[in-house]
Amino acid sequence: MADAYVVGVDFGTLSGRAVVVRVADGAELASAVHPYEHAVIEQRLPATGAPLPPDWALQLPADWVAVLRTAVPEAVAASGVDPADVVGIGTDFTACTVLPTTADGTPLCELAELHDRPHAYPKLWKHHSAQPHADRINALAAERGEAWLARYGGKISSEWEFAKALQVLEDDPEVYATMDRWVEAADWIIWQLCGRYVRNACTAGYKGIYQDGGYPSPEYLAALNPDFAGFVTDKLEHEIGQLGALAGGLSAQAAGWTGLPEGIAVAVGNVDAHVTAPAAQATEPGQMLMVMGTSTCHVMNSDQLGEVPGMCGVVDGGIVPGLYGYEAGQSGVGDIFAWHVDNFVPASYVEAAAARGIGIHEHLTELAAAQEVGAHGLVALDWHGGNRSVLVDHELSGVLVGTTLATRAEDVYRALLEATAFGTRTIVEAFETNGVGVTELVVAGGLLRNTFLMQLYSDVCRRPLSVIGSEQGPALGSAIHAAVAAGAYPDIHAAARAMGKVHRAVYVPDEERAAVYDALYAEYQRLHDYFGRGGNDVLHRLRAIRRTASKGEVA
Repeated sequence: MADAYVVGVDFGTLSGRAVVVRVADGAELASAVHPYEHAVIEQRLPATGAPLPPDWALQLPADWVAVLRTAVPEAVAASGVDPADVVGIGTDFTACTVLPTTADGTPLCELAELHDRPHAYPKLWKHHSAQPHADRINALAAERGEAWLARYGGKISSEWEFAKALQVLEDDPEVYATMDRWVEAADWIIWQLCGRYVRNACTAGYKGIYQDGGYPSPEYLAALNPDFAGFVTDKLEHEIGQLGALAGGLSAQAAGWTGLPEGIAVAVGNVDAHVTAPAAQATEPGQMLMVMGTSTCHVMNSDQLGEVPGMCGVVDGGIVPGLYGYEAGQSGVGDIFAWHVDNFVPASYVEAAAARGIGIHEHLTELAAAQEVGAHGLVALDWHGGNRSVLVDHELSGVLVGTTLATRAEDVYRALLEATAFGTRTIVEAFETNGVGVTELVVAGGLLRNTFLMQLYSDVCRRPLSVIGSEQGPALGSAIHAAVAAGAYPDIHAAARAMGKVHRAVYVPDEERAAVYDALYAEYQRLHDYFGRGGNDVLHRLRAIRRTASKGEVA
């Protein structure tokens, strides 16, 4: 396969991107991006204009297919590669993004009789309104001593398959009854590419509570809701495909969409963060990869099986076959910075940035970087999108302490940058405290372009940071999996060594700054435990008041 090529497609939160990669060395020849027409559906259902409740986040499957129709052929054309030389395609998806379908894979939202039903639509990873259902799942599992609960740090997230499915059952039983399959988008897109439905080992383990060859028992599910007893056997359970394995050959229909040869290898589906590990050459034990964008996902391999409170999960073969894959994460990172800029930065700052010919984020970063550590007198909690790790509670919300009449936009901006770094340090310390060593931090994702933020993370976490050598980490990782599925490499480790790209120890901690950050981190920890571990339940009470008010029940 000296002159062979593969295509990797990354389905993100707002867009999909395709990259054409040379099998021999991982060279990225061209890429193309296609924004989703409907982006994230959070306010109103497009079909009817009906308002959605708080904490909802939906998408349209047609937007995903449009990526195959546009970004893939555009990338291939831009690369100059003969499509006949493409031997495989791999994909990755946000997770847990999950949708109800018929037996043949038709999304229920595309049925005329259900297009006006919100629960018929795919629920994006950031759909958090199933938190009460997750709370019941966790409480019952703890009460019954379910062995699988510890594999997820003691809590199942509202973002995952079971909580969202239980919400569908209890909020719209008709949609639930019509649903034949509850499908991860990562697997649905593979179904569209090759005509074969196979559940990938990554999402089945991390998002679908698949451990040691099985799911939660019918008895447990019936205790949640009698009508939920058959969820696994009737709607979820399916063949599991290992990562890097062949899902099937590209169908004639998908060949027509993409312009690629019919029958080429289609790799088993994957998750955006996990698939990036080989792209960043972070497949060995102890290498923690942080994929930093709107949110951050922390993934790491280990040859040890451990139980880390608050982790998102540990799955045998969840990142690469043969090792235990660990996952943790932060629900909001880049989203938090954007929230501040979009809502609280004065026009004068925007005008000053424009006058200099730079973006507002770059302008605020420069102003923040000019400060001494701690000079703003602030500390924040990075829970604007809830807390994924280590508290696993999406009813939590952001906190900012220390503001005065002299506090400026750049002060708050820097405090938010620091809060996300403190959140990562909390995750790293949770792993190490529980016997799972972290030997290296490797960064991928769009936020690595902010060099000040990267240095800040190195100082806060007191570790060198390595960075991926690609701007399209997930897409490159998907291409690497496609090369393995096509038979170009014997396994993901070998493909990662040949095709992955990383720059080691680009950022190293500064001891003087790190010492001051230690003091700020201590304050972060106090606030973290006070607001997140029961010291003061005000954030939950405020969320309840908001939910009641949104229903018009408060005069």
